[in-house]
Amino acid sequence: MKDLLSKLNVSRRQVLGMISAGTAGLLLPGKIQAAAAQTKAKSVIQIWMWGGPCHIDTFDPKPDAGYDFCGPLNKAIASNVDGIQLGDSLPLLAKMADKYSIIRSMTHGQNGHETASYMMQTGRMSGGLVHPCIGAVVSYCKGYAAGYKSMIPPYIVITRPQGRFSEAGFLGMRYKPFATGGNPADKRFAVEGIVSKDVTPERQINRRSLLEKLDMLEKAAPQDQTVALAKKHKEEAWELILGSAGKVFDLNDEKPELREEYGNNPFGQACLVARRLAESGVPYITINYEGWDTHKQHFILMRTKMPQLDKGMSTLLRDLENRGLLDSTLVWWGGEFGRTPRVQWEAPWNGGRNHFGKVFSVVLAGGGIKGGRVVGSTNATGEEVKDRPVYPWDLTGTLYQLMGIRPDFTVKGPQGQDIRITPGPEEKLTSGGYLRELV
Repeated sequence: MKDLLSKLNVSRRQVLGMISAGTAGLLLPGKIQAAAAQTKAKSVIQIWMWGGPCHIDTFDPKPDAGYDFCGPLNKAIASNVDGIQLGDSLPLLAKMADKYSIIRSMTHGQNGHETASYMMQTGRMSGGLVHPCIGAVVSYCKGYAAGYKSMIPPYIVITRPQGRFSEAGFLGMRYKPFATGGNPADKRFAVEGIVSKDVTPERQINRRSLLEKLDMLEKAAPQDQTVALAKKHKEEAWELILGSAGKVFDLNDEKPELREEYGNNPFGQACLVARRLAESGVPYITINYEGWDTHKQHFILMRTKMPQLDKGMSTLLRDLENRGLLDSTLVWWGGEFGRTPRVQWEAPWNGGRNHFGKVFSVVLAGGGIKGGRVVGSTNATGEEVKDRPVYPWDLTGTLYQLMGIRPDFTVKGPQGQDIRITPGPEEKLTSGGYLRELV
């Protein structure tokens, strides 16, 4: 393949166009229709809290638990919904609790990053066959074979994949997310393969012109099918780099005041990019928000992380609503697990929180989700599920339904076998049921 691309004078950037266009035709229209249910969410924005956020610092505060649990984050504030309190580091989100709902009883009991991430992203138990994550399944069902027309790939990660497991699983490389790379808070968001930080559009146009002059193969064999196909893909890639499609990543089109509201930091600007992608019809967008694996000096790190989270996420929800997009855009916030409610003050942790899969929080908004509600609860110290446990497969099954994909839909496995996208009853997993109280 490498030799063929070299002979055809196709660059790394042009491969992006090939990959995007190459997903078309993999599924028959009838197969796609068989997956369909009632669609409420056209796009998903997943705010993936890489490392795991602490639930009692954020959406399940326990101010009466004492210093060994709360540390200096020992205050709760009222929200704009009676009976719902948040940690006092989230004042902006507290003012709009009617726009989202909180699951306070997520659980899976796994404390390893890889296993917990796999379970939360796929809604599957680990072991044996590697299943695709929800973004890959959405790309499979809502991508090019389902009539998706955009040059922007249907599954985007801002800015890099979490790297804990193969997101595409047995579906294969075509369904891996396109990772933007770069830093959206830079003056120019250098998206890998699309936007160069140091090359102006004018210089790109000159390069294209020179390439066309030097490309003798296209001129020598214009009727050759392989050459014609390579030319088509190359033109599509140039459209992505220089045309209207790639401009979705140009945040300089936005008002400076709005960019400031999101926050002039990578997370805040990633939220703005995600809104632009959802607005352009991309089905699945993940914001990989790093820095939440706070084994050491947790509270020092929270002084920076919590205000960024509060500002970026609250502005995203408000901006989506102002543009009439919240009803059709499903936003879900959460990580692979939570953090230990009891603080580890001793050395070498010095006020850290470790992994905690026994109970943690997830937040859902838009896309058919009712706002201003709480599902489940925890005990007085946030260490145990008190009622209504919610498991990863309960969550992903609900999200699939909101995306118009039946949870019992099957895809072909590596040996051609039909495999459900969610666990079937024969797997006999403990379940709290789909989140019907929120839909």
